[in-house]
Amino acid sequence: MNYQINRGGQSYGPYTLADLQRYVTSGHILLTDQVKSEEMPDWVPVSQVLNPAGPPPAFDAAPPIPAAAYAGGYATPGAPMGAFDDPPNLNWGLVLLFDALTCGLFQMVWNLIFSAWMKRVQPNSKALFFYIGGYVLGLLYSIGYFPMMMEQVRHVMAHDMAFQPHAAHRAAMYLVAFAGWVLKLVARFNMKSSLEEHYNTVEPLGVRLNGFAVFFFGGLYIQSKLNRINEMKQVLRYREFGR
Repeated sequence: MNYQINRGGQSYGPYTLADLQRYVTSGHILLTDQVKSEEMPDWVPVSQVLNPAGPPPAFDAAPPIPAAAYAGGYATPGAPMGAFDDPPNLNWGLVLLFDALTCGLFQMVWNLIFSAWMKRVQPNSKALFFYIGGYVLGLLYSIGYFPMMMEQVRHVMAHDMAFQPHAAHRAAMYLVAFAGWVLKLVARFNMKSSLEEHYNTVEPLGVRLNGFAVFFFGGLYIQSKLNRINEMKQVLRYREFGR
């Protein structure tokens, strides 16, 4: 049987009974959160599903998240929320500025940084490998296109305007460039999928990314979401330490 969790109007899941037990133990799910399965007519506290014969717990009965967990570091699913590294938190506006100042090189490096972070906190993420593949193909395109461009310049300087690059060579370069672009696009959407999976299960923050924005704005849009995730995690820390 699978269960849905509701907290503050946000729904998470589905989870198995074993998932509920594990996430309550780790502090991801509170015993006072609402839970419902397809066979249940109403939402009830998690405590009634895990311990139907016992009385409802007090609000503070859920295991607290230890302060030491916020030091960061890799953790397996089921660990406290703070046990995972925070996302890279450079403001998206600064990413745009540095990208413009470096003619796009900074965004390439930053994409590798945040996709490597994603791989640490969500091991099934493939965004890092897709980004690397896309950039390798981009480098191959540059290496193959440069001699063709220089040959074109040499003939122009010699007033030989009839020169045309070899058609097969040109087609191969365009194919390599297109394949690199496709891999980078796949990396963006794999990053989207990994973020939504992690932040709606292991660290349930209710994160959703817009596919249209991912397609057209790529790393900048993803970075704006990472900034927002950091803000939400900081608020949760203040609330936890203030209890």
